Parts: sequence; structure tokens; C-alpha cells
Amino acid sequence: MMKDEEVLSLHAKHHGVLAISPEFAVHNKQELGEAYTPGVAIISKLIERYPELKDKYTMSGKLVALVTDGSAVLGLGNIGPAGGLPIVEGKALLYKDLSGVNALPLTVEQVSPDEVVSTLKNMQESFAGFHLEDIAAPRCFEIEEKLAKEVNIPVYHDDQEGTAIVVLAGLINAAKVVGKQLTDLKVVINGVGASGVATARLLFAAGIKNITFVDIDGPVHADSKNYNHYQTDLVKQSSDETAYADLDEAVRDRDVFIGLSDADVLSADQVKKMADNPIIFALANPKPEIDPAVAHEAGVQVMATGSSQYPNQVNNILVFPGLYKGLLATDLNKVDFGLEKAIAQGIASLVPEPTADRFVPGVFDDGVVDTVAQAVKDYAASKK
Repeated sequence: MMKDEEVLSLHAKHHGVLAISPEFAVHNKQELGEAYTPGVAIISKLIERYPELKDKYTMSGKLVALVTDGSAVLGLGNIGPAGGLPIVEGKALLYKDLSGVNALPLTVEQVSPDEVVSTLKNMQESFAGFHLEDIAAPRCFEIEEKLAKEVNIPVYHDDQEGTAIVVLAGLINAAKVVGKQLTDLKVVINGVGASGVATARLLFAAGIKNITFVDIDGPVHADSKNYNHYQTDLVKQSSDETAYADLDEAVRDRDVFIGLSDADVLSADQVKKMADNPIIFALANPKPEIDPAVAHEAGVQVMATGSSQYPNQVNNILVFPGLYKGLLATDLNKVDFGLEKAIAQGIASLVPEPTADRFVPGVFDDGVVDTVAQAVKDYAASKK
């Protein structure tokens, strides 16, 4: 394992992990004139007349803005915009290395959602899409919803849609392993923040209707006063109307536990109260809601975590590189539930014969990026 000083030395040596590189060299006056003045005047006057051509003649057509305010960084919490910058810089590196997509890491101050939306809207001409990262709930919901309505380019929040897509992909295959119909599954989601809300929305869209919600103050009910409307609205969509007192009650007879919360919140005794052949997605990082060894002792065979230490890692890296590779090759300007389901099905298809030991593809498996990109292209074609 790399030591702290080695990590610091690596990043300090290069002043981060990214650099801007030219598409061609400038060695003489002719090349200078072609790349810059006076050649760019031709391009500028053309784009002035036909603004849509900026995506053809400038890098705006291939550049994604990777934006954070550092308010909800996985495992670290609210570390501020500057603290969040290394995260989005690292993701920009993954974009480039894994899919060839150019992404520019940006930070915004933790101001009101309307101010964030206004700031990004005013920058949209420079980019082909927005990737939002590590923005705390419920602000992230409002920012994404408003921004998507205000701009003509795709808006994607990795903590929401990325997590939801991989969870659905894993659940498609996990249901096959235990011999249950996906839409018949009774699910409990523990942790109803950004990823929990988005996951629930996508599961509803995929036809799973029986979902129970538990967060830090206990089960979420339709009339809960201590939860926001994004959370209580989900309860109103569920076919499960039981008013549970606590997680211990909520997990009883459930087919699936999806943890997007904190370490060690699920016990072996609670697992034993679940339905036969339960599916456990314990996705808290760096330590899951239940240790896999404890879960297996309690009878769990089908389990995923958010950690690379165990099989079946649910990781957003399965989604975002291929997602934007596909979006940049199409004219799609919205990331909707139909697209999310198509990507999830594509990811699930990478494990054609799922087993308890392997029902989620590995992060570095061959074909992940291209499969996701193709799912985006196929979905775009179906919309024409």
C-alpha cells in the first residue's frame, strides 16, 4: 500500500495529476497564424454568425466541466471547495485515461443553489456537459434539477446517477442469482441522501415498487417532519405503507438491503430476519454496513460492497467514463431514467452468467467503457 508521503511526493512533483497538452505544435509564423492570430479571426467570425459551430471548431465540443463544492466528499465529509479539488482532478485523470474524454476540474463556493446554477449556466458555452461531484444533499437535488432546465448540455451528478446505475446493474444480476424477479423484490434502503434518493428513483423507474426507507433518524414516513420533501416524496411512491419503528423492523422479510449510510449499522440478527436468500449491498466506505464475513455467517450468499477489497464492488467508475464518451458522440442533452436503465442493463450484460461470487463486472474489465458508451449511443438512436 502506498504511504502518505509517497502520495504527497507524487502529486507535488507534478503539481497535481493533470496538464494541458496541445493538439499540434507551433514552430513557425505560418503555424502561429493558423493556430492563433490571424487565423482564429476566421473561426471567431464564423461562430459569431453560427454559434452552434463552436463545438466543431473549439474544444467546447469535447470538454466536460467536473464541478464540486467539496461539501460531501465520500469518507471525508465537508472539506470545502479547495479540499474537493484533488477529487475532481483525479476523476478528470480517469476520464482521460479510461475513455479519452477531456474533463476540466472546477470548484465553486458553497453558495445558494440558485447562485451555483447561475454561475454554471453562464459558463455553459465552454463545455459539452456538466459532471457534478461531492455536493451535499438536499442542495445537490435542487442544483441538478434547476441546472438541467437552464442549459442545453447534459447534467450528471455522479453521486446520484452514477451510484444508482451501478446498483441497478448489480441488482439485475443478483436477482438472477437468487432466482427472484427484479420487479418483485422488496427493498430497504438505509441512507437516504443524494445516492439513496437517486437509487430509489431509478429502482422505481425500473419497476421495483416495494421500497422502505431508513435514514439517520430512523424510518422515513410520508409525514416525517425531520426529513426533507425529496425523502418523504419517495415514501409516497412506495407500495409499502407500513410505519416501521426502526431498522430492525424495516428489514424483516425484505429481499434486499441497500446500504448507503455508515459502517456496522446492520447486524447478523437483522440479516436473519430478512427473506430467504437475501441480497446485501453494503456500500458504505471505507467500511461497509456489515462485514462480509459476518454477513456470510448469517447466511448471505449474494453480497456487494463499495470496496475493492471484496468481490462485486459497486463503483461509479463503471459508469462515468463511458457515459460521457457516449454523450459526446451523440446529440443527447439530458440524462434521464431511460438512459440510466439502458446503461445499467449494459453493465449487467458484461456478466452474462452471474454467480454469487461475480455479478458485478470489475472496474478494469475489458469492454466496460465501450459497453456503456454503446448503450448511450443506442439509446440516443432509439429517441430519433
